[in-house]
Amino acid sequence: MSVYSHRPVVPGPQNRIIEMLDAIRAEFDQLARDVYVNKTEKETIEHKMSNQLQEMHNFQQNLLEIERQQQAMKKQYEEEIARLRQQLEQAQVRAGHPPMPPGSSSNSNSNSNNTSNAAHPPPPHHQQQQQQQQQQQPPSIGPGSNYFGGIMNAHGNGSSQGPPGLMAPPQAGDHALPPHYPPSSQAPPPPPGSAPGYMNGSSQAKYNEGYGYPPRGPAPGTPSSSHAVPIPNDPAGTPKRKSASSMNGPGMPPGPPPPPSSNNAMVPARPKPPMGPTTPSGLADVDPDTVPPSMKVEGRDWFALFNPKTPRYLNVDLLHSIDHPSVVCCVKFSADGRWMAAGCNRATYIYDVQTAHLHCMLQDDSVQKDGDLYIRSVCFSPDGKYLATGAEDKQIRIWDIAQRQIRNVFRGHEQDIYSLDFSRDGRVIVSGSGDRTVRIWSMTEQKEMHCIPIQDLDQKDPGVTSVAISPDSRLVAAGSLDKMVRVWDIQTAQPLERLEGHKDSVYSVAFMPDGRTLVSGSLDKTIKMWQLGTGGDSRSYGMDRDRSKGPCKMTFTGHKDFVLSVACTPDGNWIVSGSKDRGVQFWDPRSGQTQFMLQGHKNSVISVAISPSGRRLFATGSGDNRARIWSYEPLA
Repeated sequence: MSVYSHRPVVPGPQNRIIEMLDAIRAEFDQLARDVYVNKTEKETIEHKMSNQLQEMHNFQQNLLEIERQQQAMKKQYEEEIARLRQQLEQAQVRAGHPPMPPGSSSNSNSNSNNTSNAAHPPPPHHQQQQQQQQQQQPPSIGPGSNYFGGIMNAHGNGSSQGPPGLMAPPQAGDHALPPHYPPSSQAPPPPPGSAPGYMNGSSQAKYNEGYGYPPRGPAPGTPSSSHAVPIPNDPAGTPKRKSASSMNGPGMPPGPPPPPSSNNAMVPARPKPPMGPTTPSGLADVDPDTVPPSMKVEGRDWFALFNPKTPRYLNVDLLHSIDHPSVVCCVKFSADGRWMAAGCNRATYIYDVQTAHLHCMLQDDSVQKDGDLYIRSVCFSPDGKYLATGAEDKQIRIWDIAQRQIRNVFRGHEQDIYSLDFSRDGRVIVSGSGDRTVRIWSMTEQKEMHCIPIQDLDQKDPGVTSVAISPDSRLVAAGSLDKMVRVWDIQTAQPLERLEGHKDSVYSVAFMPDGRTLVSGSLDKTIKMWQLGTGGDSRSYGMDRDRSKGPCKMTFTGHKDFVLSVACTPDGNWIVSGSKDRGVQFWDPRSGQTQFMLQGHKNSVISVAISPSGRRLFATGSGDNRARIWSYEPLA
């Protein structure tokens, strides 16, 4: 029997498990090495990315620093140019020569001609003809006119004339009319001139962003600004503007008085009443660098200079700055001081005064979308439920603010509406228009009460630019292109006052809180304060009172360009004015002195408004597309 086994030798189960574990271990080690390599590559890439991000951050910081340095250098150069220009103008004035416009140059021929002319002046009639040829066109507020372009642009297009409109009489005195000016809070009418590149507050020419000095000539182009509010539908392309020949800026030699027209040739000239005292020039000529720190307040893009010749009583500060898609034509507070309305192109915006948040936008979607439709005047009802708006389409819309809907529309004016005002009792609203009428509307009966036409035979074109109702709701005052301020009885529409004294169109009127003093601002660069009556009833406002001293109590001078808007504080302690010189000034009505001059806009201050109650606030609207809310607090 054989003992040899024919079965194959098979390894034991334990050896097989060991081999499998060794294979798994080898595969794991390989994966571990791959993970380590990948981790190392990831760390390398992250390190490179971190270095690149740091380099980009450093590059961005360098760019920001270079930009800040460039802006500072630009502002420094602009201030130096403005200072040198001012010194040159002053030197030319002292030498008896008219200031030379920017960019003009002289040569030997012109110098010799000037010398020859000085030695042998032309005959007086020849001088008069030359000056009349240089006289600018009077402002037009007729249909189709637009008065935003020139105040935002330094040069107009003198190639054509727009459609004929309501024309102001030729200007006289010591000033000259630059091109267009925009509406004030009492919505002034447009002068001629055009800005083809201007559309909704932007211009082809970038405006100088410095605030160092007010302008010495027509206001430059408006810069484009970021829009913090919804943009209403605007047509594509630039709308057609009226154009006129270029105008002389401030500081040019005055033109001769205009010859009498055929209309007033038959009217005998009346002696003008005494003008009252005139206050000295304000702070527009003061160099900010020479003012001590205690008489100066500065912000990021604004500053205020206090008058070193009078005690300082106030402090001023910027609370809110609100950008808009177009020129801010008018601003107004509600009676409780809670809301502020701003009228722009095609839309009116209402803001919470405390937070500057947009409460609502009021826009009539039924009007045509083509062209511009500037809201030239806004006014809250005393209870704050309604807002009245006046626009270029000759209609007064009464908005229900809570419903965001039009409650009713007043129609009747034949030209653009420039100014609105509510009575304190809310029963009456007054409007002024380029159709030479003041209209009084009943809010309770929803109809027109009176239409007051201005039909003075000795006045050529008395288009109404501004209206105001007295605090007792008994009087209505109006300023007009014919340089007059008129006052009527609001119930009977009987004329009570006809105030003469301004040398150019009156663009804004406002009552003092006592209801018997009236303030007016004019294109003659002055503000006047008028005494209306001396008795205790409406009869004292007639012509039977003593006028031996004249109705003008005081004339405030200091603005360097058109006064576009005036307002009075509720306590009667201050008169506030906004001007085409981009400045706002606070005036003391007792002394006639400027308390401070505020430079806080890059373009004309078209509108100023005072909060009637609550905190001491005022608002400004400007051609730079901004509305700003400021505080004026007494010094502690």
